Amino acid sequence: MSTTLSVGLSNNLAHSLENIAKETKRSKSFHIQRALETYMENFADLQVALDRLHDQTDPIISSEEMRKNLDI
Repeated sequence: MSTTLSVGLSNNLAHSLENIAKETKRSKSFHIQRALETYMENFADLQVALDRLHDQTDPIISSEEMRKNLDI
């Protein structure tokens, strides 16, 4: 199942997208979908990192202790 969305792009971005679609012989929708998937994965990773950074109960260990724990 898919949903159709309408987005506004700058002329430069639309032109770049058109070129990439032609070069790869893939649709503009394909590239937009892949770009959004990558963005959302990165955003989720960033959110987890920020949540852990601000979690006062999450222990912080030194690089020396980490090496010892990993036996390296």
